[in-house]
Amino acid sequence: MNNRKALIALIIAAAAVALIAIAGPFYIVHQGEQAVVTRFGRIVASTADAGLKVKAPFIDTVVYYPTKLMTWDGAAQRIPTKENQFIYVDATARYKITDPVRYYETVNTLEGGLYRLNDILDSTIRTVISENQLSEAVRNTNQINEITVEEQVQSVEDIEAAERLRSLTLTSTRQESIKIGREGLSKIMFDKAAPLCEEYGITLIDIIIRQIRYSDDLTQSVYQRMIKDRNQIAEAYRSYGRGQQAEWTGKTANDKMRILSEAYAEAEEIKGVADAEASDIYAEAYSGDPEFFELWRTLESYRKTLPGMNKVLSTELAYFDMLYGNEQQ
Repeated sequence: MNNRKALIALIIAAAAVALIAIAGPFYIVHQGEQAVVTRFGRIVASTADAGLKVKAPFIDTVVYYPTKLMTWDGAAQRIPTKENQFIYVDATARYKITDPVRYYETVNTLEGGLYRLNDILDSTIRTVISENQLSEAVRNTNQINEITVEEQVQSVEDIEAAERLRSLTLTSTRQESIKIGREGLSKIMFDKAAPLCEEYGITLIDIIIRQIRYSDDLTQSVYQRMIKDRNQIAEAYRSYGRGQQAEWTGKTANDKMRILSEAYAEAEEIKGVADAEASDIYAEAYSGDPEFFELWRTLESYRKTLPGMNKVLSTELAYFDMLYGNEQQ
């Protein structure tokens, strides 16, 4: 009988041990994890040391949180700048859960913590961007104001013409000087958001503005400014071309007048020499046979004048002696 009671007691003890083992009196904290132990909703322990740990079975619950560095990637927000220019701001941040007890008390789950981060960081980013000029968000330095863009001048006659054309196409746009810059704005965002994150047991490591993208209306205004600059350069080339055209037109007209003048003088000289030679030939022919020479000249004169005479009132003129002879006299 005693043996039977002892067996029953042993079975009961084994069942109790098995039940306790099944209930899990132990829990494991892995490397890169931290744990919070709660009992009926009240925190009774927390640890970040890796290893095998003991908890009260049935009544204790273990919640695990990562100790690793985590990344927050926010959605791109359309935010107005101080001058009411809309831009899309895409930012990222890194954070760690450094106070698991406070984290459990305030947000409880990783999803809850992410919602809190969204609220804090989105609001901070929007506030900082809207309080500053567009140039502060898109640039880190003022080096752009030290750059002078010169057009590559080609197909010109000489160095002087190239310098004149280069001066016409020179563009030097003065950008607004920045005082903070994109990195400075990221620092301001961090300073504003970090204390708010600590209230939830979160340590914010940094905030980085990853990308700035212009809205459609702002992009259009940038394109219009670029088109205006290129049109200004194109007009400079056209002006230079018109000047070159006028210069070459004037030069061509002067060359034409000079060539014609020289040709006319040369032609007159040749004509004078020819007239002199003709006079010599005429004189020599006249002296050789005066009667034939007179006949030939008279016939040549008739050939040229008679076809144009519509009416002759008298043939008694000396001009017609060669035709009618001297019998009329």
